[in-house]
Amino acid sequence: MPAPHVPLPPTDRVLSPRTGWTRAHWEAVADSLLAGVAPYATPGLAQYRLPGRGSWSGLVSDGLEGYARTFLLAAFRIAGAGGDVDARLVERYAAGLAAGTDPTSGEAWPRLTDCSQQMVEAASVAIGLHETRPWIWDRLDARVRERVVDWLSGFVGGRTWDNNWRLFQVVSEQFLASVGAPYSQADIDGGLDRIDDWYLGDGWYTDGDGRNFDYYNGWALHLYPLLRARIAGDEDGDRAKVHRERLTAFLRGYAHFFGGDGAPVHQGRSLCYRYAAVAPVWMGALTGATPFEPGLTRRLASGAVRHFTERGVPDERGLLTLGWYDTFLPGTQPYSGPASPYWASKAFLGLLLPPDHDVWTARERPLPVEEGDQYLALPVPGWLLHGTHHDGVVRLVNHGSDHNPPEPADAADDPHYAHLAYSTHTAPQSAPRAWKRTVDNHIALVGADGTPSRRVRIHPLGTGDRRASSWYAARLAGDAGTAEYRIESTSLLHGPWEVRVHRVEAPPGATVREGGHALADGTRPTVSTGPHWAVARRQDGLTSAVVGLYGWDEEAAVSRDIEANAFGPHAAVPYVESTAHSGGRSVHVTLVVLSGDTVHPRELREAVEVSVDGGEGPDALDVTVRFPDGTELHA
Repeated sequence: MPAPHVPLPPTDRVLSPRTGWTRAHWEAVADSLLAGVAPYATPGLAQYRLPGRGSWSGLVSDGLEGYARTFLLAAFRIAGAGGDVDARLVERYAAGLAAGTDPTSGEAWPRLTDCSQQMVEAASVAIGLHETRPWIWDRLDARVRERVVDWLSGFVGGRTWDNNWRLFQVVSEQFLASVGAPYSQADIDGGLDRIDDWYLGDGWYTDGDGRNFDYYNGWALHLYPLLRARIAGDEDGDRAKVHRERLTAFLRGYAHFFGGDGAPVHQGRSLCYRYAAVAPVWMGALTGATPFEPGLTRRLASGAVRHFTERGVPDERGLLTLGWYDTFLPGTQPYSGPASPYWASKAFLGLLLPPDHDVWTARERPLPVEEGDQYLALPVPGWLLHGTHHDGVVRLVNHGSDHNPPEPADAADDPHYAHLAYSTHTAPQSAPRAWKRTVDNHIALVGADGTPSRRVRIHPLGTGDRRASSWYAARLAGDAGTAEYRIESTSLLHGPWEVRVHRVEAPPGATVREGGHALADGTRPTVSTGPHWAVARRQDGLTSAVVGLYGWDEEAAVSRDIEANAFGPHAAVPYVESTAHSGGRSVHVTLVVLSGDTVHPRELREAVEVSVDGGEGPDALDVTVRFPDGTELHA
């Protein structure tokens, strides 16, 4: 597939049989991205005011974001080439530093104040300055260096949000220390000590208190501590050693998050950063903390960037947009402005490795999903990953991450965390009207007015080999916010199939509804329904199906929507539903399929057997699922 908006060199299928990409492709994409933003620079080059929806931080902050995040990319490009780049690139960002820190320039950056967006961007500036010391920092006029130090010094003794933001202070003050400027060692140590509180094992941090598991684990919580170590020059220090060990543990399972087409699983917030998801892979290689063969590092990273580049990212203007492929604002957060997607710059960390490094010269190795069907249990976040070799699809089953603070704090649901499953080939329905209905990948009680219950807090019950469980407290509109009904769900994996066993408490009159994966495309998916099943199919053959195996009505349906999904304007979600509940407890078993194969739901319903045995309550019931090959799984 050609890259529609980026001129690329010829592919090398000997060195890179999977992607065809070489270091030259990475340099070409970096150069294209840097050229794309150039027309949007302010006269003094201190801000890049890109078109698009502004963030809640305002125009000037968004302009600083444009400078800082593209400076990070420029820094990797400059340092990776040993300064052998077009001199105008170095001059452009040096001039921006001078203007941005000059209060009289008319383009001055906002001062760093407690919990301000400027803190995020200052960290990128500090990292960029460290990586380009010989070409930018060391050549700056002394007065400009003093102004940069003065601006960054707003961090000293300052307060950040109590999450990954603590690390922006850490790296920025470490840079101040490296240039002999005043800084607070207590700030640095305090930030690093705080993330220790969030480390839960096996390479996984929660982003702040709670169960906040997503890509911030890789592109922030693992990344910045080791970037700090690069600035401090203490890679062999005890603290850096611990951070390298944690990164290694995380990376052992991380290759399983990427599909055969290179796409990362679509889960969590800030997904407009796209291929920033490969930043921890490069950091592993940079620090010797990787468990990967060099050819796998490059295959994973090149595959992800190639995936988006071939699908029109950047766009015809040369810009990264607020979306996944095209602009799609419902999939973004209000803190994201038009330059926010340029945190994708972190993906280019690999350019800091010299051209003769093994990651650039070794032959590509296949991803796990390219070698065979894969299952991976991640007990800390409460996730199961399962990938299928024949179609390259990777699915994430979620029984653990809800992105909420601990009780008794208020909590809310979010389409990028609350669902039972995500994948490399689908996205949740996130437009407000669709999210209000919350059909896809959700088990809900539905009240008489049609309002579904929300999976707000996920309470994990266990994650193991091909099996994970959790429960949530369902509430119905009109119950005065006091009545709660426990819905306990267990996912059982077999090939491309996920069987969900639900033990449901419900009031009389409520119905139970469950949806499968939302299929979205540029054209309307074809749909079909039958007794106990519903199917949607995209033009490329990807199929989403739900089959009611036990406890469901015969009628099934497909929910359609427009402009509700990051993968395309036309979306379809198959679902099954029960009759009005008699009250009390019930069991519902569903087969959920997302596959590149043709799905035959009628035959599947006949071939997959379910037996329910046991005592009075759902907790005493044993559910056995028998698959066509004779495999038995229990819930």
